Amino acid sequence: MTLEILTPEKKIFSGDVYGVQLPGINGLFEVLDKHAPLVSALKEGKLKILKDKTSNTVSYSIHGGFVEVLNNKTTVLVEGADEL
Repeated sequence: MTLEILTPEKKIFSGDVYGVQLPGINGLFEVLDKHAPLVSALKEGKLKILKDKTSNTVSYSIHGGFVEVLNNKTTVLVEGADEL
């Protein structure tokens, strides 16, 4: 699936990934390849990009925002993000 992470200032990440773990307002959830369409609010917390099925990951501390999943593309819009 394709993942984009955007802030008001710049694009933080763009590329093909295995999945992404997100801090939803009701708890942590994961989006994988061919996930059903979804829109959700995100709270401040840790976003983890799963680059492949092994333990190859990249993590960011995000400051809240929204995620949209549509047509195997996940777009994360956040107020700010810092790589961990």
